[in-house]
Amino acid sequence: MSGISPTPHRVGTPADSETDIGTRIHALAARLFPICRSITGDGVRETLGILGQHIDLTQHEIPTGTQVFDWVVPPEWNIRDAYIKDASGRKIINLAESNLHVVSYSNPIHRIMQLSELKAHIHTLPDQPDLIPYRTSYYSEQWGLCMSHNTFLALEDGDYEVLIDAEKTVGHLTYGEYLHKGTSDKEVLLSAHICHPSLANDNCSSLALLTMLGKTMRARNTHYSYRFLFAPGTIGALSWLAENEARVGRIDHGLIVSCVGDGGGPTYKRSRLGNATIDRAMESVLCTGNRQAIMQDFSPYGYDERQYCSPGFNLPVGLFQRSGFGTFPEYHTSADNMTFITPENLALSFRIITEVIDILETNWTPVNLFPKGEPQLGRRGLYASLGGDKSAGQTSMAFLWVLNLADGAHSLLDISLRSGLPYTDIFHAAQLLLAKGLLRNGPNKTAKH
Repeated sequence: MSGISPTPHRVGTPADSETDIGTRIHALAARLFPICRSITGDGVRETLGILGQHIDLTQHEIPTGTQVFDWVVPPEWNIRDAYIKDASGRKIINLAESNLHVVSYSNPIHRIMQLSELKAHIHTLPDQPDLIPYRTSYYSEQWGLCMSHNTFLALEDGDYEVLIDAEKTVGHLTYGEYLHKGTSDKEVLLSAHICHPSLANDNCSSLALLTMLGKTMRARNTHYSYRFLFAPGTIGALSWLAENEARVGRIDHGLIVSCVGDGGGPTYKRSRLGNATIDRAMESVLCTGNRQAIMQDFSPYGYDERQYCSPGFNLPVGLFQRSGFGTFPEYHTSADNMTFITPENLALSFRIITEVIDILETNWTPVNLFPKGEPQLGRRGLYASLGGDKSAGQTSMAFLWVLNLADGAHSLLDISLRSGLPYTDIFHAAQLLLAKGLLRNGPNKTAKH
């Protein structure tokens, strides 16, 4: 952002107490949790309607059959009821108790069948016998039901009534977006997938967090414009890219956000570029202090970052999570419930993202106006008058690092990473040096690549 202003407004404010923001994110996630969502359908619209109560969300509808690159928008899927009843009429499983009981996008069925036939359509987790798995069948014509393995083992031979009251119709794929306008039309993309049903961490946590982040930012002045996107996984991202192909060049930085409510990580997967500003900003935030961060190189397997980072777009978009997908035992099971995520963990995830935004907003490239030797800091009041103060020593090192690398080729973020000092220390040192007439704002060296 250098070359614009060295002192833009910061994103985080003292009014945003971490306890309060974590509680509000958790409460919103709890509202979203019971809704049966898939890649299309009324569950997605209901969810977007709730998010729209907090931010000025625009819903977009892409018709069934629309070609989006090599994919086609599928029929819209909606479900009303599902159960298995034994011969006595007792419900073995019931959609009303958990919407994970139905394989998402199942074809409708209402039949009496023998257990031997039913078993071929039941999915369980033998290694986690008390949990219900989450399964999907978006692009194939089949049906299926999920239950705990212990429930499965208790099934007795006989007849069972099987109902999946669902339909696939010509309809729409729906996604929502909210744009927080900055002074620039350059954008930061913040995206969360909206297609999962009752899974709290994956991804009610991220839908709620980004919504509250957007709400928090509404009244704040920023340089960048921030685009919040809530779309079904894969087909939703592809649809957005197809609809906005001519404008994706505006995206200077981007984050896919998922699984941000548990206590693991934090985990960050770099963009395909590998050294984009967003990658380095996240590294600066996660690799200073006491955070036990996991930094991963790009892989074409994962969430929607693989669509934005496909070679035809190659956008600077990374993936932020707490525990990485597939690495925690609750992943894609009924154990990913509202007790698995906490306000404290959601608040920390919120703070990490806002610290990254702070870097994007405040990063600039300094030029040393006294480059021959070190300028005398003591007579300018920039050295502590008493020695032995440990914090003063770190401040002094921040001054020295900024002055030494303020050659017009290094941004504050570059200096933070090179020195190993927190970005905030480097930023505040640079502001003091600027105020004392030792620096000027240099050329823009913080492009997305």
